[in-house]
Amino acid sequence: MKCISIDIESYSDVDLSKCGVYKYSSSPNFEILLFGYSVDGGEVKVVDVACGEEIPADIMAALSDESVTKWAFNAMFERVCLSNYLGEWLDPESWKCSMVWSATLGLPLSLENVGTVLGLEKQKLSEGKDLIRYFCVPCKPTKANGGRTRNLPEHDREKWERFKAYNLRDVEAEMQIQQRLSKFPVPEFVWEEYWQDQEINDRGIGVDMEMVKNAIAMDGRSKAELSAAMKELTELENPNSVQQMKQWLLENGMETDSLDKKAVAAMLEDAPEPLKTVLTLQQQLARSSVKKYQAMENAVCADSRAHGMFQFYGANRTGRYSGRIIQLQNLPQNHIPDLEQARELVKAGDFDALSILYEDIPDTLSQLIRTAFVPQDGRKFIVADFSAIEARVIAWIAGERWRLKVFEGGGDIYCASASQMFHVPVEKHGVNGHLRQKGKIAELALGYGGSVGALKSMGALEMGLAEEELPPLVSAWRDSNPSITEFWWAVDRTVKECVKKRMPTETHGIRFDYQSGMLFITLFSGRRLAYVKPRIGENQFGGESVTYMGVGGTKKWERLESYGPKFVENIVQAVSRDILCYAMQTLRNCSIVAHVHDEIIIEADRRMSLPAVCEQMGRTPPWAKGLLLRADGYECSFYKKD
Repeated sequence: MKCISIDIESYSDVDLSKCGVYKYSSSPNFEILLFGYSVDGGEVKVVDVACGEEIPADIMAALSDESVTKWAFNAMFERVCLSNYLGEWLDPESWKCSMVWSATLGLPLSLENVGTVLGLEKQKLSEGKDLIRYFCVPCKPTKANGGRTRNLPEHDREKWERFKAYNLRDVEAEMQIQQRLSKFPVPEFVWEEYWQDQEINDRGIGVDMEMVKNAIAMDGRSKAELSAAMKELTELENPNSVQQMKQWLLENGMETDSLDKKAVAAMLEDAPEPLKTVLTLQQQLARSSVKKYQAMENAVCADSRAHGMFQFYGANRTGRYSGRIIQLQNLPQNHIPDLEQARELVKAGDFDALSILYEDIPDTLSQLIRTAFVPQDGRKFIVADFSAIEARVIAWIAGERWRLKVFEGGGDIYCASASQMFHVPVEKHGVNGHLRQKGKIAELALGYGGSVGALKSMGALEMGLAEEELPPLVSAWRDSNPSITEFWWAVDRTVKECVKKRMPTETHGIRFDYQSGMLFITLFSGRRLAYVKPRIGENQFGGESVTYMGVGGTKKWERLESYGPKFVENIVQAVSRDILCYAMQTLRNCSIVAHVHDEIIIEADRRMSLPAVCEQMGRTPPWAKGLLLRADGYECSFYKKD
């Protein structure tokens, strides 16, 4: 036996979508219903566990045998469920995931959608959702069902037979995906990254549940008080209703199409009383600070840790990770100077003291979200991140010499950029210091071909730049960065040539290949980015562009358009991701509990050295000769942005 393809169907009284697989499968009421499998590509068999059939002994033995490869689509689900079912933790290193394989080729992350895109002969059965709803989750007690809270096989034999056929078909569909993708195997080093990702998900990150529960209670009390104050001022039945609030504002001389954050902030600038107070209260009520705390409460397991927070290859254009459940990738920043004091008041549940010291309770709770993540067992957090990683990577690939010199000298890239653009010295908090902000916004908005629109969406106007300043800013940045600008258009030409002639092309050490209806971009690490069914199309300006099939902003499989700077953005972010993965591999023995973009969070022994971690993290991978990296970090007893 070399490999087994596995698909399970299971029951739990815990909501999988809200809580994740670790909590779902550790419920005392978790059960495996069906176990579908195929050995070495042979006939698919379904073990009806719910009706008393037993998984064969050789298959049970193979589950913990590291010499047998276990395959599944979204293998984390099968591995974690089976670990809890067997009562022994299954090591990820003998597991491989056909969903990850699909993602490395730019395909969707659902079995059904991959089957459709690949045009599989044996598609996932569409009735599956109804069958899962019937057998896998609790049901509402009704007169018709005799008041039961769960449907068992004997309640509908015909449906149960269809459910077994569905389970069998899932295994067949997964095996067909493997056959179809066999021309493009996943490199072994990417599987090693996947195994480490699984280890991090298994390890989980500690959550201070006392603080979380008090934050949720305080948010409830704060919302009730804010609503009561709003009702009193406006005499509205439901001041949370956007329609009612817009109408009230109109009747009081203020017209608005929207009540989003930006619109309310703009109205507040010159709103008279009592409108100013009402808008301030509306702004506080609109904060969704409590949602993250609720997500923590949902996900946290019996060990007071949240597991399964990271999706490997979640962003399939770059291979970056994406967040799950609590979504650590988009936590609010903290700017409260006395963070520890505010945190202690929430942990103690002292609402009155918190409201006296911090006027805006929803905002305070929002800023404290990060601090709910804590190290356990007397350990500390070491948080380390790369300094200006994308700016370093793009300068290194493009060969923008002046930037590389700034990094060599440990300079501030925003000051240096402003200095280069305006031809004057710029120092942070020093000579021409006011220009640093322009340098910063130009850096963030313009590195990937962005223009005036990109500056605006980065908040240039809100930061005090005038509309007429923006076009010269774009020109100044591009003139100051000729090598980067040339890199965009070199990539643009090279991709088009590759797609048109269907032959390999290369620029700046990056290789482009057209193979079996796919465009591949080979990065310095050896990893490849994939674009499905590329062709030359026409852009909105009547020029040529490259289009390909992918999952777009609407979450649908559709034809997307790209061009040089956009491909450069994918390349730079993908190389930055590879650098993070390299750093995580070198820090593998350091108990990494989370990572966010270019930052790593380690739950460390108190004796572990912060400088040693930063030095190790800042080492350049062997495939990136000449790239200067720097990692900075800090220690803390709860997670925060330093």
